[in-house]
Amino acid sequence: MFGMRRRDFITLLGGAAAAWPVAARAQQRTIRVIGFLHTSTPPEDSRRAFIQGLNEAGYSEGQNIAIVYRFGESRPERLTDLANDLVQHGVDVIVTIGGSLATQAAKKATTTTPIVFVMGDADPVQAGIVAGLSRPGGNITGISLLGGALGPKRVEILREIVPGATVVAVLVNPENQNSAPYANEVETAIRAAGQRSIILRAASAGEFEHAFALLLEQKAGALIVTADNTFTREAARLTELAARHRVPAIYQWRDFVTAGGLVSYGASLAEANRQAGVYTGRILKGEKPADLPVMQPIKFELVINLKTAKSLGLDVPSTLIARADEVIE
Repeated sequence: MFGMRRRDFITLLGGAAAAWPVAARAQQRTIRVIGFLHTSTPPEDSRRAFIQGLNEAGYSEGQNIAIVYRFGESRPERLTDLANDLVQHGVDVIVTIGGSLATQAAKKATTTTPIVFVMGDADPVQAGIVAGLSRPGGNITGISLLGGALGPKRVEILREIVPGATVVAVLVNPENQNSAPYANEVETAIRAAGQRSIILRAASAGEFEHAFALLLEQKAGALIVTADNTFTREAARLTELAARHRVPAIYQWRDFVTAGGLVSYGASLAEANRQAGVYTGRILKGEKPADLPVMQPIKFELVINLKTAKSLGLDVPSTLIARADEVIE
């Protein structure tokens, strides 16, 4: 009788021992891990928007997802190591925000882990990140914010604020492969408005002073700053130079205006980050990046800093203020 009980006990114990790891693994698998790689340190509202998108997709941090954050802190040389660290961490998806450098680093680090990008400083097709916008292929998809097509609109907005400017400067990074087509489009719009354009080139913050010296030499009355990751990292420096030299300037991102810039017009970064969260959720549920088209923005925002306008002696038209999505006073 004892033998039968012993066999029953061993069978029961063996069944429990076999079942426990399966149950534990199943419980562990309910928590998915997302790697979040940013070129610098994102503002809190950007992270909130990303998490909002995840929530909309049915994921909540601390409940069924965990997020591992890695920040480049505006040091591009760190991105490769940070991307490799996320891959070694075994994350389920890598999200890259803040420019093409983070996405390129993640692309080099893995060909299997899904990657979702938010990028506004390079064309993802021309940069070799995806095969095409509608069918990206591979393990990468995301949201492209490349704003070249918005160049003429920025020319129009700047002309409303500074109607007397006869010369408009365009700041480009010559090392950015998108700078030439963007500059051409903007120059065409400037000429169509009856103004003259000059191109200022700066590949680093150390070249900004020379660019502004040329701007003053050519008597430019306004400035358009093109989309570039170097310029975004140095937003405070650029807006300070524009203020010091009393040059009205328009930028792509809201962050320039909150840093003291005059005006920005471009895609909503918050909306783009929200969409990245939604895409990440869809991938966690089993969809493949290759089947998810690269999204392009449908929402754009106009932000005006009236305090800066006043310091420049500018009277911003009330009609433009009425169209603004945000006015800083």
